[in-house]
Amino acid sequence: MTEPRPEPRRMTISDPQVMRALAHPARIAIMEHLSTLDGGATATECAEIVGLSPSATSYHLRALAKFGLVEQAPSRGDARERVWRTFSHSWMVDAGRGAGPEARAAEQALVEAHAARDMERTRDWLRRAGDEPAEWYDAALFSDTLLLLTADELVELNAAVTALFEPYRQRNRLADPPAGARTVAAQYKVVPLA
Repeated sequence: MTEPRPEPRRMTISDPQVMRALAHPARIAIMEHLSTLDGGATATECAEIVGLSPSATSYHLRALAKFGLVEQAPSRGDARERVWRTFSHSWMVDAGRGAGPEARAAEQALVEAHAARDMERTRDWLRRAGDEPAEWYDAALFSDTLLLLTADELVELNAAVTALFEPYRQRNRLADPPAGARTVAAQYKVVPLA
């Protein structure tokens, strides 16, 4: 019997070394995959998601563990099987307002790696959109809106949007997904313009 873990809090990544370690497409994909699962996954299972060999994926998992982003989970019964899980299902990057150049560069590298992943997902959708069923084609949305907000209003908006996403998060629905449900990538970014 496994002991229940307390509900993980949102992890803030501020260490430049950790940011640099995470700024790799395979590691981002591994973290994303593990964050959707309560029981964790093996290197072989993660390899199917990231498109690498199990040994290469195992290397990336060990690197993530070295920086405290993942840990070994309880075995599923086969002692030879190494199961990994994240420390937190939710994380954010924040070098801090007064961060030095090293921290800023690491933060930028990680954010750019995420942005590249998001853009590739968008390109992938556009390449296959015409072959998708009509209900999914019609449901997809690209929106770019200029808002006029105070900093307090922006904080309020971010909290409201995050709350809207919560009931639909994959990890909350994997046990009993509704018929016809698919994984959907939702990118939400709000940045003040110059």
